[in-house]
Amino acid sequence: MTEPDRIALSRRGFLGMAAGGMALAGVTAGPARAQRIKTQAKIVILGAGAAGTAMANRLVERLDGAKITIVDGRKRHLYQPGFTLIASGLKPANYSVSSTAEWLPNGVEWIEEAAAEIDPEANRIVTTGGKTVAYDFLILATGLKLDWDAIEGFDMNLVGTNGIGAVYAGPEQAHATWGAMDRFTDEGGKAVFYRPATEMKCAGAPLKYTFLTDDYARRKGSRGRVEIHYAAHNKSFFSVPIVNEKVRMLFDDRGVKPCFDHVLKAIDPGKKILTFATPEGEQEMDYDFTNVIPPMVAPDVLRNSPLPWQDGPWVNEGWAEVDKETLRHARYSNVFAVGDCAGVPKGKTAASVKWQVPVAEDHLVADIEGKLSPAAYNGYTSCPMITRVGRAMLVEFDYKNNLTPSFPGVIAPLEELWISWLMKEVALKATYNAMLRGKA
Repeated sequence: MTEPDRIALSRRGFLGMAAGGMALAGVTAGPARAQRIKTQAKIVILGAGAAGTAMANRLVERLDGAKITIVDGRKRHLYQPGFTLIASGLKPANYSVSSTAEWLPNGVEWIEEAAAEIDPEANRIVTTGGKTVAYDFLILATGLKLDWDAIEGFDMNLVGTNGIGAVYAGPEQAHATWGAMDRFTDEGGKAVFYRPATEMKCAGAPLKYTFLTDDYARRKGSRGRVEIHYAAHNKSFFSVPIVNEKVRMLFDDRGVKPCFDHVLKAIDPGKKILTFATPEGEQEMDYDFTNVIPPMVAPDVLRNSPLPWQDGPWVNEGWAEVDKETLRHARYSNVFAVGDCAGVPKGKTAASVKWQVPVAEDHLVADIEGKLSPAAYNGYTSCPMITRVGRAMLVEFDYKNNLTPSFPGVIAPLEELWISWLMKEVALKATYNAMLRGKA
């Protein structure tokens, strides 16, 4: 029986097992909540992505009488963890697409516009349509901005052609990337992968796609005609030392050629040349296939407000200046940030959102009650790092780079396991959907 056949036949049985496993990992509604708290507080949530939607659903269950407003002009909700699966030909483009409206709870006002201005001194925001919305509490859940303009020569219309992929750009672009990768692994040539030097969402994704490209070439019998390079932005592949060493070993085993301190600056699609900034100056690399990943920064509305970090390593990226444990703003105590826009050392993944949102929620509700909350976010994040079709490592860790496995003794975090693959390919989306509903 082939690996894909085995995976397909095992999905149904795995779902039953995953339900029990997810309960062990805290992916249930948990104990019954206390009686809803009566309040007339005005709460504004900027962003209806994973973090904002989860927060809205949870607050509706906790508060009675609050005026909750969510501000976001996007009609589509995108399940971003699915982009890598789409870009690997394992899921269709619509796998990651649903509507924003279907996830929002009753009793929440949705302003279908983007935020244009945040005024934390006056406790109000202004939308792109000119609406002014006052708040008692503000939840920043804006996500982040993919700064494609920072890559000279890049054109989104070229994704899927000229050997150009862009997995992060969206489901349609991920699907086009699959077409380019499929052709490349048929024909052979040189693939170059990398990540930006900024903070980024799902820092394991560039590595996953490197491994998957290698795997497809091997499955097709073309690996001998394929050269794969990975250009790390600093001197490591991954921020957790023990995981970094595992990736190094896998790259060495699979013939992936690394280089270090390379940050992409430009692409010449016609000549198929990438230009990197390095300590020795600009260096060019030719390619036949590449997955363009731009710098990632906070959205302009956040960057142009008083809310980002004013000093430190993130001053140019615009992340909200929040306490890393409470997610409360350092200078505006009625402002919280969750998800990608939060200026914390780890946490730009859906798994982080799952653990951040309840903490910020608990502190906000405690403020309304005039109490103190002991809730603290420890930096938990998770990366189901695919290493080939049908195999993955379920890497979970915290602020201190400690491995924090949800299934100790069952799933070894640094082993390439079929069960870890199924956690990514089958169970993760169900968990994500439960999180959106405020049930995980």
